[in-house]
Parts: sequence; structure tokens; C-alpha cells
Amino acid sequence: MPEKSLSVPRSDAAPEGLVAGRHVPGRWRQLSVLSPTVLTDNSESSVVSTLFAAMRQTLGMSLSHLGLLQALSRVVGAVFGPLWVAAARRAGRRSVLVGTGLWMGAWLAACGLSQSFPQLLGCYLMAAVGAAAGQPIVHDLVADLFDEGSRGRAIGTMYGGVTLVGAVIGPLLAQLAEAPGGWRAGFGVVGGLCGVAALLVLLLFRDPGAGASEAGAPVAHDTAGAFSRQTLRRLFGIRTFGLMVVQRLLSGHLLVATFAIVFLTERGFSTATAALVAIPTGVGYLLGSVAGGLVTDRVHRASPEHGRVWMLQALQLLYAGLAFLGTQFTWHGIAPYLLLFGLMTAVQGANPGVNRPLVMAVTPPDLRGPAFAVLISVAEALAYALFNLGAGALGDALGLQTVFLWVLVVLMLLNAAFCGLLHRTYPRDVARARDGEV
Repeated sequence: MPEKSLSVPRSDAAPEGLVAGRHVPGRWRQLSVLSPTVLTDNSESSVVSTLFAAMRQTLGMSLSHLGLLQALSRVVGAVFGPLWVAAARRAGRRSVLVGTGLWMGAWLAACGLSQSFPQLLGCYLMAAVGAAAGQPIVHDLVADLFDEGSRGRAIGTMYGGVTLVGAVIGPLLAQLAEAPGGWRAGFGVVGGLCGVAALLVLLLFRDPGAGASEAGAPVAHDTAGAFSRQTLRRLFGIRTFGLMVVQRLLSGHLLVATFAIVFLTERGFSTATAALVAIPTGVGYLLGSVAGGLVTDRVHRASPEHGRVWMLQALQLLYAGLAFLGTQFTWHGIAPYLLLFGLMTAVQGANPGVNRPLVMAVTPPDLRGPAFAVLISVAEALAYALFNLGAGALGDALGLQTVFLWVLVVLMLLNAAFCGLLHRTYPRDVARARDGEV
């Protein structure tokens, strides 16, 4: 059915405590066009993890090399993510997504031609320059497509669909790894997918405009000051946002995407068998993302001031428990690992449907692009880099099981406790954003 209206009266739109918004026509279709961009951005790192066992034989790589690849690519993202958001203010968000997607695809294909680790590292870091644009710009657009009451469902659906497709691509890439030189073809395939995603955005996506889903008037972006001192002062003047940046730095589950397959090969499974973990983790992420988004929206409606924070804490605690079972015991056969890693990823998949809308709720439309550049391109990227660099080095010395204990279990318990601080800041910051005081 067609979506009925562009605006919804506040009295009919939401229970007391929720912020009403406008209905953007065709928003789900637009979201489906953006989703492949997120998929290809994620593939930039997953292809290395999936094909690592074959690459390490050809190029003489160790776990430390894998950690270095992933860490330096995130550092590149931390630098270029904010720059791409600033460029999008001038050239347009769609244009930047198209250009960076084509750039990333070309350099990933070039990775497949590498004859040494330094060549691979150089091409991979060039691809990371383009990959840095996708997530902060896409999240900025999602906030403009969907109003406050439906953002959890939208983000959960996007991440769930992306991961489900990734779960199909992962085992296919792993099959390539079994063939001589197959990892080179794997990079070529992923590079081609990046090009297709960029063309879809070029041909089918239309930018709704900043603030399109808000109840007020459209917002004009300051094209010159995306990351001016004043913008950053406003952004970090939002206490909830500052806490969320630290919370992302404590998110140890970012490590699993890189080392899950390697961990299972150390348990004695072949690369092809270990790569089967992509299927339950993909399905788990899909179910967790969609269900988590729906549940979070319902919890938020029931408790606008604290619901999202309670959900965030519960997810960190549950993940720590499942990670303890999945990584600290030796199970017979691949099936228990597939089940436990699938459940871990389901919990992880529910996180974007909580933390992204939480940040959107406390930031006005003109700050959301910079906010997600800092949160995803900088904070998450630096956390990912530190975890991967440390895990690569410590994994060689102590073993991945010990690393997983401290990062996936102990750190995630600390994360849950830290999130409790949001109960004091979040309600106040939502009210300030709603009243235009930010």
C-alpha cells in the first residue's frame, strides 16, 4: 500500500514522551537501495578474514599480519570518515557514496593481484579510504528517511538483510579459497559487488534532504563547517553522545568478525568447515537485527526515557555469557560452535537497532552526519583497530582463547556496567534536542 501522508499530527503520532515526525514516501524502497552499500563496506574486512588461511600460505602471513591489516584499515577510516562526511555536505551525499563505492571496488580488485604482503597492505588501505564513507553517510540518511518511532526497525532490518546476504557470500568465498589462487578471485568478486552497489545508488536513490523525517522545517546543512570547532563543541556538549563514544570503544564483540574463522581453524577445523560459521551468524544477525529493532521500538514506546538504555545493557550482559560458553570450552564437532556463535551474533545484531536510534534521538539533524562519523568512523574504527592489533599479537603469544576471554567476556561485562550512566543523561539530552537547545 502507498504511504499515506508526509506529516502526522503530534497528538496522533506518538504516546506522550515520544517525538512525532513526518512520513517520508518510499522510505523502505530507498533503504533497500542503500543497504548494498553497507554490505560492501562490511565485505571489505570480511573478505580478508574469510580468505586469510589461503592468503597466509601464498604471502607468508601470520595472525599479526591479519591484525595489522584490519587495524590500519580502521585507522584510515578514522581519518577519512569525517572528511567524507564534510565532502558530502558540499558535493551531496549520493555523489560521495557513488564515488567512494567505485573507488573501493577498484582497489579491492587490485588486492587480488598482490604478490607480497606490502602490496596487499597498500591496496587494502586504499580500499579502506573509500569504505570509510559508507556507514556514517548511510546512517545520516536513514535518520532523514525514518522518524523517531521507526528507526530501530529500519536499522535492524537493514543490518539483518545485509548480514543474511553476507552469510551466503562468506561460504562461497571460502570455497574459492580451497582452489589454488582462489583468494585472488575472491577479491575480484567483492570488488565487483562494490561497483554494483555504487551504480544502484547512482540510478535509484534520491536524497530525501536533511531533516525530512522531522516534524519541523527542513534543515540546511552548513557546507563549510561540518567539523568546525563549534560543531564539535556542540556535539560533545551532548553528554549522552560522549558516553556512547566511550561505550563503542568498550565493544569487544567487534573482534569476532576478524578472528572467528581463524579461531575455529585453531580448533582443528578446515577453512571450508570453519567458514560455515557464516551461515548461523548471518541468520542470527538477521533475526537479532530485525527482532531487536522491533523489540527496541516497543520498549522505547513503553519507556521513552529508559527503554533503549535497559536494552543496551541487557545485550552486553547476554553477549558476555554466550561468548564465555562459545570460546572457553572445547566442544566436539562444529555444530555447538555454530549454535553458540550464531546466538552471539544474534545478540550483536540487535545492538545497531538500539545504539544508532539512541544517538539519533539526542542529536539534531544538522549534527547527525558528524555524530556518526565520530561514532562509527572514529570510535568504532579505533576500537576495532586496537582490538585487532592487540589480538593479532597476543593471539600469536597466548592463543585466541585467552584473548577472547578478556575481550569478549570481561570487557563486555564492564561495558554493560558503563552503560548504566546513560540513565542519567539520555532523558535530559532527548528533551534538549527536541526543544532545540543543542
